[in-house]
Amino acid sequence: MQGKKVFIFDTTLRDGTQGTRISFSVEDKLRIAQKLDEFGIDYIEGGWPMSNPRDFFFFQKASRLRWKHAKLVAFGSTLRPGLLPEQDPNLNQLIEAGTPAVSLFGKSWLLHVEKGLKISPEENIQLISHSIAFLKRARKEVISTPSIFFDGYKDDPSYALSTLKAAESAGADTIVLCDTNGGTLPHELVAIVQEVRRQIGAPLGIHCHNDSETAVANSVLAVLHGCQQVQGTINGYGERCGNANLCSVLPNLQLKLGFYCIPEERLRELTSLSRFVSEVANLAPPPNQPFVGRNAFAHKGGVHVSAVMRDPATYEHISPERVGNRRRVLVSDLSGRSNIFYKSKELGLETIGDVGKVSEIVRELKELEHEGYQFEVAEGSLELLLRRKLGEPAEHFSLKGFRVLIEKNENEPSRAEVSIRVLVNGRVEHTAAEGNGPVHALDNAIRKALRRFYPQISKMKLADYKVRVLNEKAGTAAKVRVLIESGDGQTSWSTMGVSENIMEASWQALSDSFNYFLLKRAVAQEMVQQNVEGAVNQ
Repeated sequence: MQGKKVFIFDTTLRDGTQGTRISFSVEDKLRIAQKLDEFGIDYIEGGWPMSNPRDFFFFQKASRLRWKHAKLVAFGSTLRPGLLPEQDPNLNQLIEAGTPAVSLFGKSWLLHVEKGLKISPEENIQLISHSIAFLKRARKEVISTPSIFFDGYKDDPSYALSTLKAAESAGADTIVLCDTNGGTLPHELVAIVQEVRRQIGAPLGIHCHNDSETAVANSVLAVLHGCQQVQGTINGYGERCGNANLCSVLPNLQLKLGFYCIPEERLRELTSLSRFVSEVANLAPPPNQPFVGRNAFAHKGGVHVSAVMRDPATYEHISPERVGNRRRVLVSDLSGRSNIFYKSKELGLETIGDVGKVSEIVRELKELEHEGYQFEVAEGSLELLLRRKLGEPAEHFSLKGFRVLIEKNENEPSRAEVSIRVLVNGRVEHTAAEGNGPVHALDNAIRKALRRFYPQISKMKLADYKVRVLNEKAGTAAKVRVLIESGDGQTSWSTMGVSENIMEASWQALSDSFNYFLLKRAVAQEMVQQNVEGAVNQ
């Protein structure tokens, strides 16, 4: 049995784009909008067609597409003082956008009315009424979003409520209470929503910003006290500290409180939706994001892992699969044998029952982490280490030696060259390569040496390279940790190296990265071969 319906209004493409470092092209916005539609979002606010050409062209292209579930929404402001609605270019642009619904913001705080718009309180009420009535005559669903409502209410409750009553009388379909400055605390919000509910009969919505880090809590509480629509963004993107994060609002409402927001099977795609939007935005997904973050269901302490292996409910508030995420067990200096057993089983390694071997691995891992390794962020290196300790094949090549040459001439850029000798399939391959730095040259040299044996490494790309100084007081003699992230277009993995010599640490991380890639390719090919042989034998 489905619970009470809560309508989800996504403003990632409008309010979300006001966040730092976020800029979507028209094609980006169309891709995200179609993904949101498939996911089951009720309203997708595409932008403000009057504000910039990008949003104008988005609505032009979006009008030619077929939308399965969502209503597209164009955003704009109440009419300008001194104009009739028919004369206002913003209102006419909202109509021309061709969306079934419009989101219209006006002023509900006297401070903005008198000092921002520089008009009388009565004139502001007229602007709200005339704008909504004009859009209703154009047969639009009007979602009234009085800007900075909560601050306005705290300053002058009577006037703030009068702006809502004006919107209701003019025919607004939904009135959304906006905590635009994000400063309202939960106990304040509840009291105000309850009072609004007593005086306003139209359906209510909530729009919260996260400046006090209460946007999700405020959104959930607003629903519990009568709001039927929740506005927010995927991953909480938005101006300043962001908007209410729909990736947290949705599962809290649906899984914890029994409201119906989207189809249950779609909720299992929440993590992939979050990461899709992050990818289009070209931003790394926050690993500690609730529900959908990489660490949302990660367990590190040995006691926790031991309990989770017996019953996941001991340390997980929901099953990660319900939001499309997965459980992760990290291995670090806090690990116990349970972590190693779990990780080995996850990787398909035969360690179960070999308590002595597992205890030996735990001791070595703790020693390595004491030296500066951090395997919880380099699971590629961790898997290779486990395979080596258990006698499983992990190496596709080994180093015989390398030499680094750095040359710097007056008034010329420096150049780096690396000559390398590696053992591959019983044969020593000796080659050299240049780069714009010694690590780049080493990467090029490894690729050059391996390419004739493993041509598939051309698909592997280095995505990120980080260096962390571990003991700063040692100055230039300090130990460093090199962390490398690599990918092949389908998956990504991280490897690391630690040494007082940055080239040695880089070699460790690079060689692990190449070996991990080749290992995974070999395992995948072996599985395909086994499936083929199994089909033939049947």
